[in-house]
Amino acid sequence: MVYIFLAEGFEAIETITPLDMLIRAGIEVNTIAIDDDFLVRSSQGIPLQADDLFENTDFSDAEMLILPGGQPGATNLGKHKELEALLRDAMEKDLPVAAICAAPTVLGKHGLLKGRRATCYPGCEGMLKGAECRESFVEKDGNLITACGPAAAVEFAKAIIRLLRGEEAVREVCDKMMFGRA
Repeated sequence: MVYIFLAEGFEAIETITPLDMLIRAGIEVNTIAIDDDFLVRSSQGIPLQADDLFENTDFSDAEMLILPGGQPGATNLGKHKELEALLRDAMEKDLPVAAICAAPTVLGKHGLLKGRRATCYPGCEGMLKGAECRESFVEKDGNLITACGPAAAVEFAKAIIRLLRGEEAVREVCDKMMFGRA
């Protein structure tokens, strides 16, 4: 199971695009609200109904954890102590973790990027404590995937699918979505 964490003020495209593309790839995904309400609003005011609440979820079946960016969404994710513990445990066990836009700062804030290559929204680099900051669109370092912002959402999703299911799965999803015709 892949878990996407939702906090008030998440970036809609950085959440919906990976969610959609992973489902198209046949990957089971659950959206998890970190607060006590299933309905979470994006920074654009778009409501999204989470599949479950953090406090009700057993993450023992996690295949990957995904943090969307957006503000104040990323800041809100960074304040959640139980999520911090889950991310710390995942990184120690080399479980795949992905973060986009401002969300890599959540990992940086907790010292989880030490010695890792990462990218983020321009201007957030100072919050990636210990990371080797890159200006790339999407950066993969082992089981860690980071991306720079909303425009990278499709490439971010493709990198996640590639890591979890391989290049053929990426090709199938992109063919069905008609990316080759643009």
